[in-house]
Amino acid sequence: MSDRITTFIRDGLTFDVRDTGPIDGAPVVLLHGFPQDSRSWDRLAPLLHRRGFRTLAPDLRGASPRARPRSRWAYRSSQLSADVVALIEQAGLGPVHLVGHDWGAGAAWTVAVDRPDLIRTLTTLSVPHPAAFVRAVLTSSQVFKSWYMLAFQVPVLPESLLAGDTLRKQLLATGMSPADVARDAEPMRERARARGGLNWYRGMAFTTPGRASTKVRVPTLHVWSDGDTAIGPVGPALTSRYVDAPYRFEVLEGVSHWIPDEAPERLDALLGEHLMAHSR
Repeated sequence: MSDRITTFIRDGLTFDVRDTGPIDGAPVVLLHGFPQDSRSWDRLAPLLHRRGFRTLAPDLRGASPRARPRSRWAYRSSQLSADVVALIEQAGLGPVHLVGHDWGAGAAWTVAVDRPDLIRTLTTLSVPHPAAFVRAVLTSSQVFKSWYMLAFQVPVLPESLLAGDTLRKQLLATGMSPADVARDAEPMRERARARGGLNWYRGMAFTTPGRASTKVRVPTLHVWSDGDTAIGPVGPALTSRYVDAPYRFEVLEGVSHWIPDEAPERLDALLGEHLMAHSR
């Protein structure tokens, strides 16, 4: 059993962490996506606590106020993965159940490839395995759903748009509730926070070729929702090809991209089965 942690440090950056639930429970690390932070897990975490799990939800690179490097090079996938590894190692947790949504799912896939010794189970929400996503972009309408990834490469202008009403309107259009839009859009009015989030997309160009196609070899649950306006069905359907371990794929019908906020009870039920099936 390790002590509670509120921060961890890597490469001169300080990351904030929400460490809650039974301290002697099996650890579940929760990785948020864009444009969110650790608060996106506030509805799910208490449900996991009732099952006896301890949850650690960091504010990731770009979201933590003391971990916002300016360079897009600092947001390449190897750095995002190394941040999560540092959290697990510094907290002294041993193998953890790793759960990621949106960009947090992207980071979780990379961690599972880089350091399977630290992962007891992997759960990814919305975003499929990186190789499956690339294949979907090349062979389906996913390329049109992902138009914003290219738009975010433009310097300066996207930060200004996120500070205005554009982000609020876009989030509402994706199915996010007005209350959650207010929660997630307001921090983006700060330019450094907006730049940090956008740099996750801008760092994609520095992914090592071939590395993203490596198969995952830990028990994996992938959850996609059919109301997702950002991720189409092809990538999730192809993801099984890139997992060489027990694998389960679940589709949540009538749910938007924002699974942890919108369907925490349904997600908790799936996680309860997945995590307990592979707990020691």
